Amino acid sequence: MRILFITHTFNSLTQRLYCELTARGHQVSIEFDIADSVAEEAVALFKPDLIVAPYLRRAIPESIWKKHTCLIVHPGIVGDRGPSALDWAIQEQVGEWGVTVLQAEAEMDAGPIWASETFPMRVAKKSSLYRNEVTEAATRGVLKAAEAFARGGFVPTPLDYGNPEVRGQLRPLMKQVERSIDWSRDTTATVLAKINAADGFPGVADTVFGEACHLFDASAESELRGTPGELIARRETALCRATVDGAVWIGHIKRQDAFKLPATLAFAEQSAALPDAVLAGWWAAQHPTWQDIRYEEASHVGFLHFDFTNGAMGTQQCQRLLTAYRWTLSRPTKVIVLMGGRDFWSNGVHLNLIEAAESPADESWANINAIDDLAEAIITTGSHLTIAAVQGNCGAGGCFLARAADLVWMRDGALMNPHYKNMGNLYGSEYWTYLLPPRVGEDGARAIMQNRLPLTAKAGVANGFIDACLAPDIDAFRVDAARRAAELAAAPDLEQRLAAKREKRLADEAIKPLAQYRAEELEHMRRNFYGFDPSYHVARFHFVQKSPQSWTPRHLAKHRDLDWVVPT
Repeated sequence: MRILFITHTFNSLTQRLYCELTARGHQVSIEFDIADSVAEEAVALFKPDLIVAPYLRRAIPESIWKKHTCLIVHPGIVGDRGPSALDWAIQEQVGEWGVTVLQAEAEMDAGPIWASETFPMRVAKKSSLYRNEVTEAATRGVLKAAEAFARGGFVPTPLDYGNPEVRGQLRPLMKQVERSIDWSRDTTATVLAKINAADGFPGVADTVFGEACHLFDASAESELRGTPGELIARRETALCRATVDGAVWIGHIKRQDAFKLPATLAFAEQSAALPDAVLAGWWAAQHPTWQDIRYEEASHVGFLHFDFTNGAMGTQQCQRLLTAYRWTLSRPTKVIVLMGGRDFWSNGVHLNLIEAAESPADESWANINAIDDLAEAIITTGSHLTIAAVQGNCGAGGCFLARAADLVWMRDGALMNPHYKNMGNLYGSEYWTYLLPPRVGEDGARAIMQNRLPLTAKAGVANGFIDACLAPDIDAFRVDAARRAAELAAAPDLEQRLAAKREKRLADEAIKPLAQYRAEELEHMRRNFYGFDPSYHVARFHFVQKSPQSWTPRHLAKHRDLDWVVPT
């Protein structure tokens, strides 16, 4: 079928559905929901059999849904309606939630139902639930609905509030008054629920150091105590604030007329006066707290977790992670598993920190060199077998940081975007010119870097970029990765394998030194950062400021390709 996506942006859910539907042989084209006339033109050009709206912030125009079957993906259980579906579910701490695929009609979210899926809720940020449970449920639902539509004869179920099994209801847009934290009364669980429900957007309106701002990215703290509402400590990039029964760490803050930044950087001068709640070494803390880099060890395998918000890795984060990585190599192990975080493995350099710097060009240069230093350390590790266990999404330089490891194991359901061009035609570094062509060939490398499309684990295994596609469930993925790593650590041929690895590195170095790959890549990056073409700086500004989309990129909108022929 020809399936047209009308969507607010090419977000993680939209990317996943794009990959799943194209893998099943459907022709998918995408149009960003910029205006009714633009959507109408896309429909006229593509002449879709089916229209899917994975992520919208406004209604599909009547001129489209009256003539075409339009399936809306709503992140709520059957009967749930309104723009804050997931927000209400998280804040009210419901035990089960779901996704409904329904047909667009005049009344928002009230059309007949093509598919519905449910899942147990966990205590987590809205963005994490959306990227994991919601995305998995939506994928199952859309695939079922698309198959039903293709077969023909399917009659969707009308929404009937008289049915006792319909538990959802119409809920209004959640406003800040409903999100407000009462620090003198709210428990840690309540504060977490409120900030989790607003994570990503819009945040919780509050005051920090006497200034109005929005709070994001909260984690529980079980040991530190203080006067409720008082800021009691800092650690790396986060601030700790007392509640009536404990405390929470605030990871990110958006000040008025500014963009989101790590909390200690948003209020750099004020937070410097707080006590530094330093953790002892890199070992994983044994109590609930915030720890962005942590190490665990089992069965002669070291597991290095680095859970950076949105996968963004600033200069200091890269330097800290490099220090931690070098420390792991001193442990009595032979296998190191680089775990990343649950939601993201890495998305490369930290664009928000770069935008906030006094000289974004200089900070870009410092950041890319810091992540290159980390990649080099992984590539040149001769004492251990290194594994990137990609449990969450991965993008840009983060993909090649993962590929710097000897093996890349990726969770089925996670996505990679191993390209840079979307950020103002960045050339990229992280030794991609050394790492990518041997895996996928020169033609394959050009296709990956030019096509700018997401890569699933299965597709990555097929083209050689990924070594193994593991279980889709995150907990099962971690168990499987740990088992496989332990088997490698205990394998009788491990020393021979490490020796062969060292020999190959020496042979590669003799042909072309790593330093030369890096110098060539960075020469291109220097032009991106300091040259006359401002494309990178303009693209970064719009990314950080979350500027509205003004057009759909041509690599997504097939119907706007110059060679496109309108179907008859």
